[in-house]
Amino acid sequence: MINHRKLVLFIATSLDGYIATEDDSLEWLFKVDGEGDNGYSDFYETVDTVIMGRRTYDWLLEQELESFPYEGKECYVFSRTVNQDNENVKFFSGDVVDFTNLLKNKEGKNIWVMGGGDLIHSFIKEKLVDELIITVSPVIIGKGIPLFQEVEFETELTLKSVQRFNQFAGLHYEVNR
Repeated sequence: MINHRKLVLFIATSLDGYIATEDDSLEWLFKVDGEGDNGYSDFYETVDTVIMGRRTYDWLLEQELESFPYEGKECYVFSRTVNQDNENVKFFSGDVVDFTNLLKNKEGKNIWVMGGGDLIHSFIKEKLVDELIITVSPVIIGKGIPLFQEVEFETELTLKSVQRFNQFAGLHYEVNR
């Protein structure tokens, strides 16, 4: 019996569609009053695998956190440069489709694609994302790293739920197949 795990994009965005400023800052996000952790803990329990891009991984390392935030999860960093796997992550530079299909067919919980923008674009372009959980912040930052890049196709979604986390709006969509 194949489990058919889902690949889920869980991310926050400004009202005008940016996931970070041009210099990778998220200060705009932390200035807004949320509610608890804005649904993060509940979502985090549904995944056992985390996928991120190299810039996102490097940004995490620059935050000087006491420990790696995704310990206990299988973590992959997509990178165009060769890197040494470590106790927290495995680096990957091969075919996105083949890799994702292998992950989806393994036993386990869902797979979280967390960012960044180029990686998200690759997964959406290849129609690999099953669900999108987007937390919208009531901030307009004007320019930065867009959540979605221009594409030559449409992706139709079905709204599963809407949640309010004080000043944030949580939107949960399923990709129509």
